[in-house]
Amino acid sequence: MLHLPNRPRRNRQNPALRNLIEETKLHAHDFIAPLFVHAKDTSEAIEAMPGCSRFSLDDLVKECGELVALDIQGVILFPAIAEKLKTSCASECCNPDGLIPQAIKAIKAQYPQLLVLTDIALDPYNADGHDGIVSTDKNGNLTILNDDTVATLCKQALCHAQAGADIVAPSDMMDGRIGEIRTALDTQGYQDIAIMAYTAKYASAYYGPFRGALESAPKSGDKKTYQMNPANTSEAFRELALDQAENADILMVKPAGSYLDIIYQYRQQSNLPIAAYQVSGEYLMIEAGSAAGWLDKDKLIEESLLSIKRAGAHIIVSYYAKYMAQILQK
Repeated sequence: MLHLPNRPRRNRQNPALRNLIEETKLHAHDFIAPLFVHAKDTSEAIEAMPGCSRFSLDDLVKECGELVALDIQGVILFPAIAEKLKTSCASECCNPDGLIPQAIKAIKAQYPQLLVLTDIALDPYNADGHDGIVSTDKNGNLTILNDDTVATLCKQALCHAQAGADIVAPSDMMDGRIGEIRTALDTQGYQDIAIMAYTAKYASAYYGPFRGALESAPKSGDKKTYQMNPANTSEAFRELALDQAENADILMVKPAGSYLDIIYQYRQQSNLPIAAYQVSGEYLMIEAGSAAGWLDKDKLIEESLLSIKRAGAHIIVSYYAKYMAQILQK
């Protein structure tokens, strides 16, 4: 027998010992569940995202009740807006009687303890499918108007705050929007409404199924003038510094799985809570691989979520929030 004083396998030899020294554990409190809602009377399955639905308002409230029973602390809402309501200035995003204000009020009436987060961005409401207001020159070239967009985002955030949202989550990546939204909320007496900034949102190929769920893909052009280059790290820290200086309360990295290095470095450099979004493309890859019989779905979901938490995320936004919470209750 070899003389090996150091044998790391001693700590792996049985389940009880492995459980005792396990460093990263998942809990239902780690998750925010993203939910899609539309104005129709019945819910619809989302073809590109098996197991996910566009909920009617009644079914949305029922789903929230199931999440509360599983000890999940929050949901973030995404609206599928009728085409007839989409305009070049995205005015429907500020409608106090619109879909998201209705959804917030319906949820809060039944489950006031559940945190309701809302997406602050124009793409679901914009006829152009972009996160900002678009200007087109005579040659058809697009420009996203940063400052005009920020002004509209402030109105949208106020609309959601007035309806009862707990946290607004600007996902647009416009410059200066965190500070302007904070000022707008504070000026109107909503100083307790938190901001979860999408601080490092990359121009990722993983967003396709989500855009299909909301029918919000850009009609032309792409989002590379405002979302970040996947090749870059340094600009993520410029965005971090800005969002902290503009008084964000939570910092988001999106997507999660391909940007674990950014999550880790954010955790090291900031004392703010770090959120990470396991996005639709990540979800669909697990669904497709497991449906084909090549992957163990439950084990892969757990491993993917553990890796996000291990990297440093305090909060995980995932379409598997409910599924994982059910596993954890077993």
